[in-house]
Amino acid sequence: MMAKRNGFGTMAVYFTSISSILGAILFLRLGFAIGTLGFWGAILVILLGHLITIPTALAISELATNTRVEGGGEYFIISRSFGLKLGSTIGITLFLSQTISIAFYTIAFAESFQPFFVWFAEQFGYELPRQVISVPTLLILAYIILYKGSGSGVKLLYIVNGLLLAALLFFFLGKPTESVQNATVLIHENFGFQNVNHFFLIFAICFPAFTGMTAGVGLSGDLRNPGKSIPIGTMLGTLTGLVVYVAVVWKFSVSASQAELLSEQLIMTRIALFGNIVIPIGLAACTSSSAIGAMIVAPRTLQAIALDKIFPFRRINMFFGSGKGEAREPKTASVFSFIIALIFILLGDVDSVAEIITMFFLITYGTLCLSSFLNHFGSPPSYRPRFKSYWFISLAGFLLSVWVMFMINPLYTFLAYIVIVLIYLFIEHNNKEKKGIVNIFKGALFQLNRHLQIYMQKHQSSMDKEEWRPAAICISANSFKREKVLYLMKWISYQHGFGTYFHFIEGYYNRETHLESKEILKRLVDEQKEARSTLYIDTMISPSYTSAIAQIIQAPSISGMENNMVVFEYDKEHHDELRRILDNINLVRSGDFDVCIFADSENLIHPKNGIHVWIREEDTINENLMILLGYIILAHPDWKKSLIKIFIAHKKEEQTSAKEDLFKRIAEGRLPITRANIDLVDLDQKHSLSQVVEEYSKTAGLTIIGFDEHVMRYDPVRFFSKFDAIGDILFVNAKQAREII
Repeated sequence: MMAKRNGFGTMAVYFTSISSILGAILFLRLGFAIGTLGFWGAILVILLGHLITIPTALAISELATNTRVEGGGEYFIISRSFGLKLGSTIGITLFLSQTISIAFYTIAFAESFQPFFVWFAEQFGYELPRQVISVPTLLILAYIILYKGSGSGVKLLYIVNGLLLAALLFFFLGKPTESVQNATVLIHENFGFQNVNHFFLIFAICFPAFTGMTAGVGLSGDLRNPGKSIPIGTMLGTLTGLVVYVAVVWKFSVSASQAELLSEQLIMTRIALFGNIVIPIGLAACTSSSAIGAMIVAPRTLQAIALDKIFPFRRINMFFGSGKGEAREPKTASVFSFIIALIFILLGDVDSVAEIITMFFLITYGTLCLSSFLNHFGSPPSYRPRFKSYWFISLAGFLLSVWVMFMINPLYTFLAYIVIVLIYLFIEHNNKEKKGIVNIFKGALFQLNRHLQIYMQKHQSSMDKEEWRPAAICISANSFKREKVLYLMKWISYQHGFGTYFHFIEGYYNRETHLESKEILKRLVDEQKEARSTLYIDTMISPSYTSAIAQIIQAPSISGMENNMVVFEYDKEHHDELRRILDNINLVRSGDFDVCIFADSENLIHPKNGIHVWIREEDTINENLMILLGYIILAHPDWKKSLIKIFIAHKKEEQTSAKEDLFKRIAEGRLPITRANIDLVDLDQKHSLSQVVEEYSKTAGLTIIGFDEHVMRYDPVRFFSKFDAIGDILFVNAKQAREII
């Protein structure tokens, strides 16, 4: 990661961060927080805030040392980690929060003139609006940034940080207020945890105090070495802020009564040495420096978004992405940012603006932590940061951000996420070619799948004893000639099972067949995508049908469970296809697979006509698997208006007991098959099975029939051919009896 010769160093990041952290909230609202919640309540606010900001600072430091960081700060880091679509969505909310921060700090700056407002009200009997100070302040600072450049703004930060340090020093050297006569009374009043129900309201008001730690990240495009300066400057600023806030809370708690803390906004003036002078100066210094920091950062975020060509119109991207001079100062983006800030200055007050900023920043920080966590969990080879955090810290930061948002205001949280979704959909519509939200979780899903596969393999023996579900594989060279078997596999794999379909390419593996397989696979996947199928598609190149079957039955299933069923298919008008299947049945059965043979008819599929399951005396092992397959297929939406009908083809004297036994097992298995849908069919010497099946099931949507070893021994082609006059048939042969539970 090369460093630039010109640009700011680590101290610029540190001072930009610390000047935003030690800002308006410290002077104007921390005393009120202690008066409301007590010492320990205020400490909890600080700790909870830093439990979010420290993981975020670590995440930023980590992400910043993994890639070459350019202009845009947090936006650049998020967009290069999450992709431009989601990154720009968060970037827009980040820009708004940074812009609103300008208004917040400028409004707070006006509060440093409180003695002037009090004097004016006493002299003229009229209370001036705070905008008489805040609006001119914004305009003056805007002039400095626009015409003197960000370099002047950073130089000014050094001056105001010196004034801020002096104000804090005089504050810590100060004595308790005149009304404090007994320290014991203060301990009783302030050192506790009270008004718990107001905790998250106070947290929402105070949280912007801790968000300044990312302010320095916005200088990324102006830093000599962002990979070094961002981690060091950000972490130093965050830890410095934590120490100072805890110390200030303690000083407040031992220096003023609860009533004073609640009623006097600038109670610090009565505690600090020369407080009436140094505290307003310190407040003016910190708020102006924070405003300058936000005014430097916000336009650069907008400029970076525009340079990524996220906005729908080319002219808008050119307008906001333009820069002036060698440093490409974002003049137009700055003007736009200042206009938004001016609107909020005219409309808002400190507390309401603080709550808005809190929600926006919590979304941003949660996203940064989630980005770090997913990179840890997904472990992509390209993720090699020089600074490393821990995945559980990032995960905790993300979860805390989301939880705190809901605790502050559930309605605003839902609205905030709705706004984000709408922004994302808008960007998605105008940037279809860019990396989207689907790509974000690929690494994490890969790792999750890897761990699940290993776990399932290690526990395969115990899983085999549990409830059966199909893991079916099918191979066919007729993918584009006959699509019914693809439907069948889709039905089997929809909800209760898993299915893998192989398109068979006969030949030797070489460059030509490899390219052919890739083209066929893409076509099949696209077709299944349109059909919203859950079927997994692949291709198999092999010199013969038998060798292809031998390969697929040995291949591991990507579902993590062992394949347990092989599905063949043939056209009833082509008995040579049937013979080729029958020649390979023993090969498949040597691997303990259930075998299904799908006989494809020329008839259209009519699911509303139901699934007919035919059970004979010979189907003792097959019958439960046949019923389960019927139920599994019925779960697919294609069959939602259909029913399973079971036909018991037995000799007359055996039918009643067979029916009662079957109904009992179906009832125990809780399958949705009523007694009315179980029919007894008499198999006498005059009628063969094929004849009665044709009579009852000729128009069925799908007919399921079992076959056993006896069929395979004695002219199997003749057995299967007897049913050519019927519609689509699934012949089933179970390796072992399945239990309906």
